[in-house]
Amino acid sequence: MPIETPYTDATLCELLWANAIAFTRGDHPAVFTCDEADRLVPAELVGVQTKNLFLRDGKGRRHWLLVTSCEKAVDLKALAPRIGADNLSLGSPERLLKFLGLTPGAVSLFGLANDPTHDVVLLVDRDVWERDAWRCHPMVNTATLVINRDGVDRFLALTGHQATPVVVPVRVA
Repeated sequence: MPIETPYTDATLCELLWANAIAFTRGDHPAVFTCDEADRLVPAELVGVQTKNLFLRDGKGRRHWLLVTSCEKAVDLKALAPRIGADNLSLGSPERLLKFLGLTPGAVSLFGLANDPTHDVVLLVDRDVWERDAWRCHPMVNTATLVINRDGVDRFLALTGHQATPVVVPVRVA
């Protein structure tokens, strides 16, 4: 079922302010990759730069949002059995829009605000989960918010999602 009125950058920030979830914002040119984020996200935004993968199982019945760091090249084949999936692949842009109201390049934890039916399971790399502050896009890839772990917990409580920390397997070259 399509999202009737998905959160936008502005309405997400209003939601965070209304619920006293602190963040720091930096605007920048559009970024689509971790390399671009390293170059273009303002250096004063201190926190782990998150990389977010919208995943689906082989039959397209189950969906996950994996939050990891830019330093990791995720081995999806090795991750699948760890989360009880038969097969994992990236979800299409159409699925991403349908389930999280997002477009490629703007994927982040905040897309869960657009998942009131909890169709998407949140997986968080244990290394990221333990960090004090995260850098995440606010529904667009032309801005980055830094939110501390307490803010992440409060945002998840607000959306009703729970994070499942996982050890993310890395592809070997």
